[in-house]
Amino acid sequence: MILRSTAVTRANSAFLHMEDRVDFKYDGVNNESKERKGGHGIPKVSMVPLVFLIFYEVSGGPFGIEDSVKAAGPLLAIVGFLLFALIWSIPEALITAEMGTMFPENGGYVVWVSSALGPFWGFQQGWAKWLSGVIDNALYPVLFLDYVKSSIPALGGGLPRTFAVLILTVALTYMNYRGLTIVGWVAVFLGVFSLLPFFVMGLIAIPHIEPSRWFEMDLDNVNWGLYLNTLFWNLNYWDSISTLAGEVENPKRTLPRALSYALVLVVGGYLYPLITCTAALPVVRESWTDGYFSDIAKILGGFWLHSWIQAAAALSNMGNFVTEMSSDSYQLLGMAERGMLPEFFGKRSRYGTPLIGILFSAFGVVLLSWMSFQEIIAAENYLYCFGMILEFIAFIKLRMTHPSTSRPFRIPLGTVGSVLMIIPPTILIVVVMVLASFKVMAVSILAVLVGFALQPALVYMEKKRWLRFSVREDLPDLLDPSAGAAEDETTPLVV
Repeated sequence: MILRSTAVTRANSAFLHMEDRVDFKYDGVNNESKERKGGHGIPKVSMVPLVFLIFYEVSGGPFGIEDSVKAAGPLLAIVGFLLFALIWSIPEALITAEMGTMFPENGGYVVWVSSALGPFWGFQQGWAKWLSGVIDNALYPVLFLDYVKSSIPALGGGLPRTFAVLILTVALTYMNYRGLTIVGWVAVFLGVFSLLPFFVMGLIAIPHIEPSRWFEMDLDNVNWGLYLNTLFWNLNYWDSISTLAGEVENPKRTLPRALSYALVLVVGGYLYPLITCTAALPVVRESWTDGYFSDIAKILGGFWLHSWIQAAAALSNMGNFVTEMSSDSYQLLGMAERGMLPEFFGKRSRYGTPLIGILFSAFGVVLLSWMSFQEIIAAENYLYCFGMILEFIAFIKLRMTHPSTSRPFRIPLGTVGSVLMIIPPTILIVVVMVLASFKVMAVSILAVLVGFALQPALVYMEKKRWLRFSVREDLPDLLDPSAGAAEDETTPLVV
């Protein structure tokens, strides 16, 4: 990584005074000579692996959606996934496509917020989203063990479960260390393998389907907190892919299309098994907990399908883990490349991967793996909501203050339309945060306050020269008037 030695306070001022300069270009990051290989000489991620990286950032398959039926019954579960996709997933994916092509560099949403609101809030965005991602990643070893404990009861608790979490974390962390291209193609294989048994189970379920079961609903017996958190957790994180946009081949064109293909894959991957399985068997809501799809598979298809679903669940959680860790670690690398974190966070391994970011993310996963499934979902959702509020504000502000800045993909809405688009997801954010338990709310607010203290502490450490901060040389200087006004070329989001 080529760096220009610049004090973090000066590097951050490039964001603070962004409104005083003309529009900028990313010629230094995305010219033709760097389309297929980054400055570190590692091949960039192409379309197909990118689609499945997004798929695993957001979903990984229907594992974990069972609690939506337990919380609210079949009808609200099915309608919930449809409505949440419409009012949350689509707007978030569209904003990610526009902002990710406007700022096609590692760091993603941290750069968006920093550019619009200044370095302090950009750092808070990075802190909250990184914590949210690490908490989310701590969930996947838990889900994996929940699926296999019926076959290996010793993994249900105690030391065997603890050692299993550690072994899984180390093995999957090593895969991240070996390279993002490997992670991308592994995600393709895992995605196909994880979705295929649900397609087969749906076909087997068709003769047993009774449509009346879809309409079962008891509004007096709905766990709204569990219901909303389950839907929200399964349909968010579309913006995570932005943190590694600098590793994507031709991100201006590839990123919007990959997001649209992944959206179809994710929503279809949830609705198909939910619709077929809730109608094929009598719904006993208490049974719909983590891992219940494997029980349904055993009833409908026998032990072979049960084993296939369990294997798919195990591999899917591995895919979720490695892609989430990639996003988290590249976010830290991107922040270091912009001078927002100490220079050592920008260190790459010989495979081009963010070595320190991977280690920090793995350490966070191990620390948080003791939490329960519901606690993990609630805590990461709360921090994620905080970050999304900052993203929405940054998106609208940049639309208003820099309308002519190049956006290779632009949402076909004006400023008023964009504001109207984010009103429903903003309401949803408020509801999710209000419904959080006191414990989750207190821990999450405390974590946010730590970020408020951490950013000025890092600035102070830089001034005292206790830590070294640098800005990557080939990133555009957002203060440089010579960059010129970029022509606003847009391309449609094609499904």
